[in-house]
Amino acid sequence: MPPAANSLLKRVDQLRAGVRRRSPQQVAQLIGARFIAGANGEDTLILRYWGAEVVIVYPQLEARDAASGRPLDALAQAMLAYYLHESDGTSLAHRWIAFSQLPDGTFYAASYQGYTGQTLLRHFGQESDRFALAARAAGGEAAEFADVSFAFRVLPRVELLAACWLGDEDFPPSYRILFDAHAVHHIPSEGCAILGSLLTKMILRHDSLGANPSTNEVSRLSRSQ
Repeated sequence: MPPAANSLLKRVDQLRAGVRRRSPQQVAQLIGARFIAGANGEDTLILRYWGAEVVIVYPQLEARDAASGRPLDALAQAMLAYYLHESDGTSLAHRWIAFSQLPDGTFYAASYQGYTGQTLLRHFGQESDRFALAARAAGGEAAEFADVSFAFRVLPRVELLAACWLGDEDFPPSYRILFDAHAVHHIPSEGCAILGSLLTKMILRHDSLGANPSTNEVSRLSRSQ
């Protein structure tokens, strides 16, 4: 997991306090969630995180898996707290950028590529068909970018792309985890690094499992890095 994960985890309570200063209806509109008014001020936001439905109830703002009712792990709680706090309602750009193009991304781009794109390269090499099967099994949707690529809607307004460029006799293959150009309107750069790391691990895991991940599986993968 990127070193920034620890600093993100420490700010969860502060972020939730900031979210409470706005109305749940306003937050729901900004983040693209469904709002359900509840009794005694316990309003509910419903959204998807890594394809699984998540429920967030005011005023605690603890995120729970909608299917099981179990709380998400600490890192997932932190990512969702940042999303609720930071999102300004900007729509997807439908344009992909590299981590180096995020604010301060240049300083950490080599490290980020090491635990994302280079990790995928070491695992799949020229086997783009195998990469495609694993990415599709991890919940990706085929996209028209690079030679082989799959888009992943992580949050309602945050999308990532796993892309593969095939090599030839002059150039080796290349893999990258890219971001929708408006991602930092919703998640800070260090959070984007964590999402890229999670996606890499998910694709690798689904090379052997070939089954769609649950929210709890994403949580477990985050702890294993």
